[in-house]
Amino acid sequence: MGLFDLEKHFSFYGAYHSNPVNILIHMIFVWPILFTALVLLYFTPPLFKLSAIQSLDDGFLIFNYGFLFTVVYAFYYVGLDKKAGSLAAFLVFLCWIGSIALARSLGFSLAWRVVLASQLLCWTGQFIGHGVFEKRAPALLDNLAQAFLMAPFFVLLEALQSSFGYEPYPGFRARVEAEIDADIKEWKDKKHKKNS
Repeated sequence: MGLFDLEKHFSFYGAYHSNPVNILIHMIFVWPILFTALVLLYFTPPLFKLSAIQSLDDGFLIFNYGFLFTVVYAFYYVGLDKKAGSLAAFLVFLCWIGSIALARSLGFSLAWRVVLASQLLCWTGQFIGHGVFEKRAPALLDNLAQAFLMAPFFVLLEALQSSFGYEPYPGFRARVEAEIDADIKEWKDKKHKKNS
């Protein structure tokens, strides 16, 4: 699977997220996981000396691991699809800026508790979505890196497709759905053989 093969990535992720309730749960919980991770990453040290843009008091936009993750996610999403990827990149940068504001207002001693509670809630919701509604283990058990990197983009692209009929290119949705159906059939066949 190529690094920028959106069809393959979306098919892989979609095969683990075909139940409408599970998809809705992911739409609610995936972006808060990214946001709260960025809150925690705010407290990492700067990557470079003098890597803060000065605000009225001290550095506000610190070029640390939160910034690095933001840039990697943003460029990766734009590389996958120019239009939806640009929207996703914009949202990731908004999350980064919002996470900085929240982290600064909470301070580390409270921020880590808020992050922990949020992460536990969001991950629990997603595992319930997979266990109760999807009845399939999460994608992160098969491909951890892809699951973390693709999840925010997947739910955004899913929302764009459902709400506006958006396709990165003509025929994208039909090809992806065919691959998802084949993957789910293969998984069910393996599960059936294993149980018999």
